[in-house]
Amino acid sequence: MKAQLAQTWAGFWDQRTEREKMLLTWGGGALALIIAWTVLWAPAQEGRTHLRESLPGLQRQLAQMTAESNEARQLSAASQGVAPTGAALKDALTASLGDHGLAATQVQVIGNAVQIQMKNASFPAWTAWVDDARKQFKVQVAEAHLSALKEDGQVDLTASLQPSTAK
Repeated sequence: MKAQLAQTWAGFWDQRTEREKMLLTWGGGALALIIAWTVLWAPAQEGRTHLRESLPGLQRQLAQMTAESNEARQLSAASQGVAPTGAALKDALTASLGDHGLAATQVQVIGNAVQIQMKNASFPAWTAWVDDARKQFKVQVAEAHLSALKEDGQVDLTASLQPSTAK
């Protein structure tokens, strides 16, 4: 097959005059250059131009995203260290009790702590609420007095919660 193709090409080439051979050679070279330009060089040059034009905008976006990321980290760290105190803590705990379906008999601020009194409360619901309040409001139980009732899982309680000192 290779030999037959070479023989066919040689027959074609030998039949051409010197002028035709020169025109075919230069024309083939020019055609090869045009194909190389349109397939390889032009798309690469257009891509470089596009990247050169879009790079400053992308760098600005990266700088803005980096600054926003740093700000978010700082705000996240700052928010973790802030715990409500006094009346704000009392209001937050009262709202949280309501959200968990617990009804406090009395909620009052005593010094730095908030005292909560409940009658006939579900002990499992109360412990779940305390855990949630500990995580959400960064409080700790300073003092708790619980009295079990005859009905299983029900208690009367008085608890004092204060802002946590642990970091």
